[in-house]
Amino acid sequence: MKGRLLYLIRFYLLTVLVFMAAKWAFMLCNHAEGTFDLGDMFAVLWHGLTLDLSTALYVLILPFLVTMASIWVTLPRWLMKPYYAVIALAFALAFVVDTSMYPFWHFKLNGSWLQYLESPTEAMASVTTGYLIVRTLIVIVTALLLFLAYNRIAGMPAFSRGNWKEQMLYIVMIPLMVIGIRGGLRQSTTNIGQVYFSQNQFLNHSAVNPLFSFLASLTLSLDDLTQYQFYDMEECEAMTQGVYTTESLHGDTLLTTENPNILIILLESAGEQFAASMPHLQEMKKEGICFSRCYANSWRTDRGTLCTLSGYPSFPTISVMKIPEKSRTMPSIALTLKQRGYKSSYLYGGDINFTNMRSYLIATGWEQIKSMEDYTLKEQHTNEWGVRDDITFATVYQDITEADAEKHYLWGYSTLSSHEPWDVPTKKLDDEVENAFCYLDDCLYDFVSRLKQTPQWDNLLIVMLADHGIIHGDIDQTTPLQKNHIPMLWLGGAIRQPRTINVLCNQSDLPATLLGQLHLAHDEFTFSRDVLSATYTAPTVVHNYNNVQWICDSTGHVLYDFDLQRLIINESRDAERLERLDKAMIQLTAEDLMER
Repeated sequence: MKGRLLYLIRFYLLTVLVFMAAKWAFMLCNHAEGTFDLGDMFAVLWHGLTLDLSTALYVLILPFLVTMASIWVTLPRWLMKPYYAVIALAFALAFVVDTSMYPFWHFKLNGSWLQYLESPTEAMASVTTGYLIVRTLIVIVTALLLFLAYNRIAGMPAFSRGNWKEQMLYIVMIPLMVIGIRGGLRQSTTNIGQVYFSQNQFLNHSAVNPLFSFLASLTLSLDDLTQYQFYDMEECEAMTQGVYTTESLHGDTLLTTENPNILIILLESAGEQFAASMPHLQEMKKEGICFSRCYANSWRTDRGTLCTLSGYPSFPTISVMKIPEKSRTMPSIALTLKQRGYKSSYLYGGDINFTNMRSYLIATGWEQIKSMEDYTLKEQHTNEWGVRDDITFATVYQDITEADAEKHYLWGYSTLSSHEPWDVPTKKLDDEVENAFCYLDDCLYDFVSRLKQTPQWDNLLIVMLADHGIIHGDIDQTTPLQKNHIPMLWLGGAIRQPRTINVLCNQSDLPATLLGQLHLAHDEFTFSRDVLSATYTAPTVVHNYNNVQWICDSTGHVLYDFDLQRLIINESRDAERLERLDKAMIQLTAEDLMER
């Protein structure tokens, strides 16, 4: 028993050490791409360790199974050598390609490099023959050294037969390995974003395990977007002309200042369908600027968050936030306001690594990230998803009231308690779902009421909107006007006077509309419209999920199924034109994402 366990331990630790050594090699070879010191090098090892430990467990699976078999069957000592050769070559290729291509790509190894195998001539045209020869030699030498290391350090001892007790030990170890591969028992599974720790993107990229990055990217294929090719691009752009505008022309302004402190609150699942359960929010609408016809772009938090903060559309089958090499290219409110001197921070009371949220926020300019890890162990378990809302609202209140009055701030905050399993600490309504939104409403009211009593209120703009709606009661996918309708309210002392804006808009229109009011250019937000601008002449909203897309304008709305290739809801007096526009909009945005 002891010999087998020692073999597995040696193999596993060697793999982890190889991954760690590759990180330093990556940093030293790419030192021109980012500044760092010795402390940063150790920080990269520490923050990247969880991903290395998980990835090494994948590599351990075959040796583990062979070790289990050796309890009952006598195996030759050379049996593992072919496997050592395979992983040595795979590691060498991954490390060398990742390190060599980073100066060109500026993102970690992923499945996109496979496309170059389809046109190797074009790919090799970017580098010299000498460059390729040197890299090939490095791959060979690295693979040989790794093979020798595994063969000598891990080896493959001649195991003696075992017994059923030892077999049971290994069976018990299986779920532990699965948990390790998954990354624990929290909602989020192992992902690239969990190792991001710095505003220096080079350090974040250095911490990422290239093997994991490559394998993870294969599960998020952008090939799904190629199905949305319906027209030639000139025709597509002609059909969408006027729908996406990036210019702001205003006759008046909604705000009393161009430099308010700004708080953006994403209310978990709080669609307008729960208006009756949130009476305080309805009263607040009378005090601020209410966008009465706002609709969510998507049906999940990761998609809705990116739509809101980056003004970028969602997609029916993929999440942009889960693809770091794409999400890092997104514009963002934080990045734009940073140019004006704003300090930014984001709070989510749950696992910030969920759906690669951490990597997205850091890459798009949010300087300080707070999550459940910043709370006590007791507070971390006050909700199934993390820290319940009344506690995190208190944190936001503290951040605002203790902020330096001489500086400008942008705060972002995602609530989480209004999410299944709806475990909130109060009981006001019999329906557990509606009761959860009533609790959120109380938290929001208490938060705003307290802020009104502070001097910070006068220069504060609070933007609150839902990340998406949900299916509940009579509201489902067959009622998109009701399910996708979300509140968007601007509140605070920076509001000039209460108003109701009755124009159709998506949550992705927030960046352009907000920046337009601050008299900041927003050209990089290609798909975000300033809905208060005179240039917004074709109000249109879309929402997608599970390979369907809903579109609505002044003529009505339709829902198109890309799998069935037909409309499944038609409530428009101009359905044919609206269907064509629906296809053109998804084609235009898909093309943009693939080119990023």
